[in-house]
Amino acid sequence: MQTVSTFSKVMIGFVMGAVVAGGVAVAVTPDVPPTKVCVDNRTKALYAATDGSCSKTRTLMTVVGSSVDVQTIASAVSPSVVSIAVSSPAGSGTGSGVVYRSSATSSFIITNEHVIESALQNGTVRVELNNGDIEKATIVGKDGTYDIAVLKIERGNLKPITVGNSNKLIIGEPVVAFGSPLGLSGTVTSGIVSALNRPVTAGNTGSESFIDAIQTDAAINPGNSGGPLVDATGALVGINSAIATLGNGGNGSIGLGFSIPINQAKRVVDEIIATGKSSRPFLGINFDTAYTGTGAKILRVVDGEAAAKAGIPAGAIIKEIDGRKINDLISAIVRIRSYAPGDSVKITVDMPSGGSRTFTVVLGKADSL
Repeated sequence: MQTVSTFSKVMIGFVMGAVVAGGVAVAVTPDVPPTKVCVDNRTKALYAATDGSCSKTRTLMTVVGSSVDVQTIASAVSPSVVSIAVSSPAGSGTGSGVVYRSSATSSFIITNEHVIESALQNGTVRVELNNGDIEKATIVGKDGTYDIAVLKIERGNLKPITVGNSNKLIIGEPVVAFGSPLGLSGTVTSGIVSALNRPVTAGNTGSESFIDAIQTDAAINPGNSGGPLVDATGALVGINSAIATLGNGGNGSIGLGFSIPINQAKRVVDEIIATGKSSRPFLGINFDTAYTGTGAKILRVVDGEAAAKAGIPAGAIIKEIDGRKINDLISAIVRIRSYAPGDSVKITVDMPSGGSRTFTVVLGKADSL
């Protein structure tokens, strides 16, 4: 498992698993009575609705907690979930995936880049379907910057998962995770959305993936990588990618799992299927990695690229992107990469000469790794 430190004592690591015996496990928490809460219209944070009403800046909603019908969701989604086994001279491992498209003769499967990374050179990838059939897979393409990969198998008429809208997720709503933790195919766990837009980076130095993550307390363990996170309707809202550990040698779930929002992943997946490669938004700056203050300091601006065209100078410190606070360069990178090339974003900076200014920037385009 690859890890990098993002908290003082918490590690973020990819959830790649070792090959072990198969099996089935389902974890469902007890039913909880519906609760009235207020959802902040901007931050999506939850607040108690003590008198059953909310202020003008918040919306009243009912959270059903874990009373979501996990059994029905599992029955509907499981046919679209696959287990992935990778073999290569560098070793072997397992992960998970989900059927995204299927024709009469072939199917495309979404998984994580780190699941199939070791098979890129002289390796093999095999996919186990929900019915136990095993198919050899080819790697259509991958994007390490987003930790996304697409596989293709010559097997058609499979059931694609229904794709949801991760932009509509609300903190506190129920979600269900699918995959093959520790090689235990057919595993289903439930929980809630614990946080949104959580800046997460994982992987080796120089080849990190940056995720504007959905955080969930649904149990995610090594081997869940690439499996789907679905909402209460069974629609795909995220691709499970990483977990946090306490850094004491354990690597199991502690209720801090992270998924790539499907709205972000879908653009990458569609590009890979269409062209075999993908792109990322390009701001055209280099950050000052020695800067320790609040925000992300710009060391250099690339001539002719997005930041330069907008007039952002070197030495400026990014403080907000589209109204979201930027505390460090990681949160800046994650926020920029949550957009698509060509998107227009508002970037607020502290100017080198003093004062604050907001620039409208049209993001450029660069090939992903």
